Amino acid sequence: MALIVQKYGGTSVGTVERIQNVANRVKKSRDAGDQVVVVVSAMSGETNRLIGLANDISSAPNPREMDVLVTTGEQVTIALLSMALQEIGCDARSYTGGQVHILTDNAHGKARITDIDDARVRADLDAGRVVVVAGFQGVDEDRNITTLGRGGSDTTAVAMAAALKADECQIFTDVDGVYTTDPRVEPKARKLDRITFEEMLEMASLGSKVLQIRSVEFAGKYNVPLRVLSSFEDGGEGTLITFEEDGVEAAKISGIAFNRDEAKLTIRGVPDQPGVAYKILGSIGAANIEVDMIVQNISNDDTTDFTFTVNRGEYKKAHKILTETANTLGAREVVGDDAIVKVSLVGVGMRSHAGIASQMFECLSKENINIQMISTSEIKISVVIDEKYLELGVRALHKAFGLDEA
Repeated sequence: MALIVQKYGGTSVGTVERIQNVANRVKKSRDAGDQVVVVVSAMSGETNRLIGLANDISSAPNPREMDVLVTTGEQVTIALLSMALQEIGCDARSYTGGQVHILTDNAHGKARITDIDDARVRADLDAGRVVVVAGFQGVDEDRNITTLGRGGSDTTAVAMAAALKADECQIFTDVDGVYTTDPRVEPKARKLDRITFEEMLEMASLGSKVLQIRSVEFAGKYNVPLRVLSSFEDGGEGTLITFEEDGVEAAKISGIAFNRDEAKLTIRGVPDQPGVAYKILGSIGAANIEVDMIVQNISNDDTTDFTFTVNRGEYKKAHKILTETANTLGAREVVGDDAIVKVSLVGVGMRSHAGIASQMFECLSKENINIQMISTSEIKISVVIDEKYLELGVRALHKAFGLDEA
């Protein structure tokens, strides 16, 4: 008997019929003798609908109240799925994040899990029940409802699997695995049978929407076997995310990730002196805005130009803070661009293959695509380009590195 955690996303539970299909799939696992914990998202479109309501009420909704509002989406789904399971003779019980006691910090909108009390869930599993848990949510020490950020249901599932020491965490989505790139951009993209945690971590951090980055971090940290499967197809092994690099070392590149939610800010003519990077980025960090790529250029007149990227949704906030910083530092000007994208090559094979960066740059230059920023790590190369060249760039790179070949 195995203990399995299954997670179903919003599309998978988007209608009553789909919820019933999920119930049938869960019952199959239960009938096979497995203990099953199911983590679900809100029905597709529901979270956006709730956010829309909040924005109709307020131009800047209170973060605490936003968390109270948006977590109702998952509460609907857990109740309906539990009813659907009971209807087909499978005993089930639903829990919100607070009822499980998924403890988080108090960063509303992007809280981090600090602890999980698994006692109630284990008691139900031992009693033969399927446990249905609301994804994406928890409570802080003061019992305020918190959310883990968009895609946080993946994190809930992996964290539950880690706490319960589950045999496998299965993420059911509307795709049947992890692909070399987004098939909607490159129809020749291939499904990968397996990918390493390192590669998946990079893919998730770089904009691949298959899994949320914190869920991959959790899985890697607590050694939780992770599998991505389709909720619309029976059978199939999906993609296994593994620590082992055997069998993938031959490939230079495993995949191409991209992120449309990027924006670039530049502060020009900053007096070049020790601590200038902190003075620029300190206030950005204090506002809980994550900075991604950073480039600093030194001019001949003892000033520096400092460029960095942030999430597009935080562009206006970051621009305002940077303008205030520029005035304080006596910088010349602040300029920004929110029409950029980041495209990245990912692969553990980079460790043993030279010349990948130059091959990437050559490929983009042949398509007359200008590279605005570059960043590298041991297993990835990222470039910032104009958003209008995204699809052309991804397709060209996919072909250049032979990712369309099995």
